[in-house]
Amino acid sequence: MHYVCVSWTHKNTDLAVREKLALIDDSKKNLLKNLLLDKNILECMLLSTCNRVEFFIYALDSSLACRQTVALMSKFCDINEANLSQRADFFEDSSAIHHLFSVASSLDSLVIGETQIAGQLKESFSFSIENNFCAKNLSRALHFAFKCGAKIRTQTEISKNPVSVASVAVTKAKEFSNLENKKVLVLGAGQMSELLCKHLLNTNSDITVLSRNYEKSKNLALALGVKNEDISKLKELVNSFELIFCATNSKEPVITDDIIEQRDFVRYFFDIAVPRDVDIKENDKIKVFFVDDLQDVVNKNLALRESEAHSAYSIIGKMTMEFFRYLDDLELNPIIKDLRLIAKDCAQRELQKAIKKGYLKNSDKEEARKLIHQVFKAFLHTPTMKLKHLEGKVQSDTVANAMRYVFALDKEVQGLDEYKCEYAAENKNEI
Repeated sequence: MHYVCVSWTHKNTDLAVREKLALIDDSKKNLLKNLLLDKNILECMLLSTCNRVEFFIYALDSSLACRQTVALMSKFCDINEANLSQRADFFEDSSAIHHLFSVASSLDSLVIGETQIAGQLKESFSFSIENNFCAKNLSRALHFAFKCGAKIRTQTEISKNPVSVASVAVTKAKEFSNLENKKVLVLGAGQMSELLCKHLLNTNSDITVLSRNYEKSKNLALALGVKNEDISKLKELVNSFELIFCATNSKEPVITDDIIEQRDFVRYFFDIAVPRDVDIKENDKIKVFFVDDLQDVVNKNLALRESEAHSAYSIIGKMTMEFFRYLDDLELNPIIKDLRLIAKDCAQRELQKAIKKGYLKNSDKEEARKLIHQVFKAFLHTPTMKLKHLEGKVQSDTVANAMRYVFALDKEVQGLDEYKCEYAAENKNEI
């Protein structure tokens, strides 16, 4: 069995393609259902944000799982399969877990140290759990990932003065205008829009929120103490404000050329949605910035956090090894326990036979039992130490499966030549 990650991010895929890869919940559910139809893929989870579309998978054959995922995404998103495969990054086993931990710790984010990714990862995990797309194996990896992220946040300063794509967009806006008392329009009422509003409030901007869901934008405006308008005023407001921030979940552009009117002042649009909310022509009075246009601000953030990132990656490396030691421990400890139980049962049976045949007196039973126990304890000492010494090593699976076969712990030979095998939980419903 293998942990697998198929990844399209801001590092390998441009915004235009990421837009096509972005999926809403119903599409996600349908996609993951189809992915699990093949018996090769046992568990799967999809993380989809403005900067990444990534599949975390538990599968029998890792190479086949990668091909199946790319083929299905090609079909669902109507993108050439070869193009998708060429862009994707593929991770397997320890590299997949290392990547997952890096994502959870925000080290793989466009803005290193941002705190939003942990919540997005938890939402994706919950979605997969609720829909029975993942079970114990991915759950173990995710729990370790959250543990790793928390450890990095507490032991490094990577998230000190936390930043996000929203905060970077506001920082970019400061390059063009003094935001204090500036009229600013925020289009959207979700989590990203809320973050935008909070960062804009710190600049004392005059904020108006607008959303296709009036009740949602009204509640957001009331909670933050900002203004709220109905979506019917979109055209009027877009042509009145100099600064417009967009972060909706719309699959189609919300601001298009047909609602744009020429003005004698410069308007700046900051679109951090994927798919994009803004599809208008730029000119000397209209400037549009998308997620990928924030890289210069991001680079400054990266330089400031570089030393902390080095410490964080060290923690991720250690946590990755700890995770596989944990899995090995789940595998080897039951074998050691079963060996001792087999020895105990064997001793009891032979002792009863010896008494029954008169080789031992019944009065000597207890002393004989103690002697046999000590003999088996001495005999099993070396195998026990050898097995414990294998914890965390690649050979552990091969040896563990061989031990199961030799001592009849399993009914048949399984995975004697596999790198990673399936790790059985004591409780089959364990998550």
